[in-house]
Amino acid sequence: MLYNYKAIDNSGAHKDGSIDAISVDIAIESLQKRGLIIAQIDPAEQESWLSQFSFGAKVSNKDIVILSRQMATLFEAQVSALKIFSLLAAEVENTHLRKSLVEIADDLKGGSSISAALSKHPDIFSEFYINMVRAGEETGKLNDTFNYLADYLDRNYEVVSKAKNALIYPAFVITVFFAVMILMFTVIIPKISVILKESGQEIPIYTKIVFGISDALIHYGILFLAAIVVVGFFSFRYVRTPEGGHALARFKLQVPYVGDLYKKLYLSIISDNMNTMVQSGIPMTRAIEVTGQVVGNEVYAQILEESLIAVKGGSSFSQSLAQYEEIPGILLQMIRVGEETGELGSILKTMARFYQREVINAVDTLVSLIEPIMIVFLGLGVGTLLASVLIPIYNIANSAGS
Repeated sequence: MLYNYKAIDNSGAHKDGSIDAISVDIAIESLQKRGLIIAQIDPAEQESWLSQFSFGAKVSNKDIVILSRQMATLFEAQVSALKIFSLLAAEVENTHLRKSLVEIADDLKGGSSISAALSKHPDIFSEFYINMVRAGEETGKLNDTFNYLADYLDRNYEVVSKAKNALIYPAFVITVFFAVMILMFTVIIPKISVILKESGQEIPIYTKIVFGISDALIHYGILFLAAIVVVGFFSFRYVRTPEGGHALARFKLQVPYVGDLYKKLYLSIISDNMNTMVQSGIPMTRAIEVTGQVVGNEVYAQILEESLIAVKGGSSFSQSLAQYEEIPGILLQMIRVGEETGELGSILKTMARFYQREVINAVDTLVSLIEPIMIVFLGLGVGTLLASVLIPIYNIANSAGS
């Protein structure tokens, strides 16, 4: 941010100018190092009302990964926490993240711990991230902690983004297909229907169905659109409620094939979260609690919440999970082995890698199946529409020629 200042140098001369700094304290410190006595310092310009809105300022997973890598390197180089956040705030490009890092640096200057300072920015740093940093502070291994976090976020981003990206192409193709079909039914088909009706020829039943759909879209299309908007609005409101969110989460797990993909994705997140936290020295109960908060599915969040109660009551983690059909037997057996051998962290790491590979393989298989299925689906749709229109026209041409 740019600051205008008025100062006096060592000779008593008055100096006016401006300085770019991430905060007023750093600006004053920089001017004092130049031998200036500050008389007045103010921001060069006030933020416009538009800057109060963070359009395009969302902090991405990539930003957090890079930030964690940089922090790990700087902690390993024995740089102080305050200096680290001040340096990174000056370098980062994302305006929202830069502002948050400046505030974190200010909190550290006031005596706050790193985890407490990060916890004031939940839109950037998750509960999982904060607990990992807190564990790193307690063990004195913050450089290892930030490397763990960067590795974890990298793995999680790769798996989740691959699953999401697999749906973009088919969604785009299907959207274009329906847009073209609506255009055909509302613009092309009505003109053809006039010609066929005026010809006096018998119109086949499948062609009458196409004409009926076309008439319905023309005369009641606005009502259909309004109904879709209303249903979509109330559906959105419903899934925002606890009951609706749980119902949607359950539905996602029950969709054929896609539900299996979602299960592997959530099991991967659970295993990877708990592996990272347990190996960092975080207590088992806290690891279960935090994992339930970040898993991203209400069904598995409830399972972990109930398991936490059971573990606090003296049950083992594997026993607490055994009653749920959403938890596969292989995972239960591996967790049980980890508890018996004291190697639960490494066992969870193995299972996390296993489910990550399963998700990637399932996505690749889904993509390879979607393309031929879409080709058949689109071909049948277009072929049916064309046949219902062209066959009557062909019959008219034959009767006219004879």
